[in-house]
Amino acid sequence: MAVCSVFVSCDDKDDKYQDYVVATPLTMSLAEFKEDAIAVTDPVPIQVSGKIYAYGNYIFVNDVNRGFHVLDNTDATAPKNIAFIKLEGNYDISIKNNRLYADSYGDLVVMNISDIENINLITRLDNAIYDDYGYTSATYVDWPQADIYEYGAFDYATEAIIGWELRTEKRLISEYEKQFNDLAVNDTFSNGAESVATNGSTTGQGGSLARFKIVDEYLYAIDYNSINIFDISDLNDPQTLEKVWANGTIETIFNQGDLLFLGGTQGMYIYDISSPATPSFVSEFRHGTACDPVVVDGDYAYITLRGGTPCGGTESGLYVVDISNLENPELKSFYALSEPYGLGVKDNTLFVCDGPEGLKVFDKERTPNLLQINHFKDINTYDVIPLQHSLLMIGDKVLNQYEYTGNTIRLLSSYGLD
Repeated sequence: MAVCSVFVSCDDKDDKYQDYVVATPLTMSLAEFKEDAIAVTDPVPIQVSGKIYAYGNYIFVNDVNRGFHVLDNTDATAPKNIAFIKLEGNYDISIKNNRLYADSYGDLVVMNISDIENINLITRLDNAIYDDYGYTSATYVDWPQADIYEYGAFDYATEAIIGWELRTEKRLISEYEKQFNDLAVNDTFSNGAESVATNGSTTGQGGSLARFKIVDEYLYAIDYNSINIFDISDLNDPQTLEKVWANGTIETIFNQGDLLFLGGTQGMYIYDISSPATPSFVSEFRHGTACDPVVVDGDYAYITLRGGTPCGGTESGLYVVDISNLENPELKSFYALSEPYGLGVKDNTLFVCDGPEGLKVFDKERTPNLLQINHFKDINTYDVIPLQHSLLMIGDKVLNQYEYTGNTIRLLSSYGLD
């Protein structure tokens, strides 16, 4: 005997229907969700290692979307994991004068870390970074694989998605196709350690994959195609200024003097910050679509491009770009790489993380002609921070530290975070 469901009439033909996975969000109050999103705990195992940041004798290691681990690096040969700062929806931080600035689901969070044993929250600016896109806490939970997402009366302004209920249902193919087409048009979502001191400042140092950058009394935090600007002259009370829209999709930020260099999926973008509250576009260097960070030293920019990713399908490698004429950047050389991520420069040395191919070290004295002088294999590399006499490098849940003098580099320690 045939059984007819509420979704399928006995008079309809089966070929009009298909099984689809339907996802319905599980929600809670956004205010309650954010209150529970921050905590300082004892050390915990890392899940997905992200960016690194150095400040004083401490290293902060991002645990993607969860917060960051705090390591005491007083003895670089034996760093100690001393705390975990739970900060859900976090990808990046920047620190000045013991004030830590971080993102959390598009909010800007400020913490006091003057007493590392008693870190406390100062303020949280709701939707300070991603508000124009409608990004909220709900946007940054892990999205399940589903054909149809049904939100019902979900309110992005007051609720957060904390999980999903999945079920399989038979639906009209025509209705699914209509919803899919509408979504494509209207969707706005994207599925002996040394202390750090630069020119006597008390600002920390991030790697080339950073999306946060403090320059004097301003914090620049980039999102997908804009520069969010904060006046932090009062460190405890950052003021949100008018954002500047970028010329393309941007991923990383680096500065040299009064210039910002933004790495994007289509190119490098140069902005003048001589008037720091209002960055002004100078020029761009276009390349094939790929994921890339950029670092700059003198008259040259060094850009890694990683192909075969959601960013694009161009070949992977290192671009050396002449920026002596800022309004007309010019490609000078290209070096093929396997799967490059972050990079860093120190004096005449260029360090490049080539993913599973390890760390590659180049002499750049004769830039744009580079000479590879070292290759540390059998390690998975993600990003580097060259300090005065040592190098920090993060890979797959491992923090490596190297001491270098001239062309000589040796391993100081290898610290597993799992």
